[in-house]
Amino acid sequence: MPSTTILRGNILNYFLIQPTLTPAAVAANTTAAQSFTVPGLLTTDVLTVSPIGSQTTGIIIANDYVSAANTLTIQFGNLTASSATPAAGSYLIEVIRADGPIPATAG
Repeated sequence: MPSTTILRGNILNYFLIQPTLTPAAVAANTTAAQSFTVPGLLTTDVLTVSPIGSQTTGIIIANDYVSAANTLTIQFGNLTASSATPAAGSYLIEVIRADGPIPATAG
């Protein structure tokens, strides 16, 4: 890259947080987005969410993102034939915070 080009998309911060979450039940064979307040999250953060310990059988995390400032949204999937509740307790959240705008291309 030319020396006059400012690089974008670098990682400014990478950190872990471990809030306690209490999800609601998810109907059989469906997914449900549930929101939780997690202070400090930004809408530009990139996340990976994992339960600490075991998850309820048949429950998966299909998607996770920051839907608004301080608001974590997790889309839980229930792969069973009956209603199931995701495990309550600590969840590990990996947060990647970019330094400036993230470019649309790699070049």
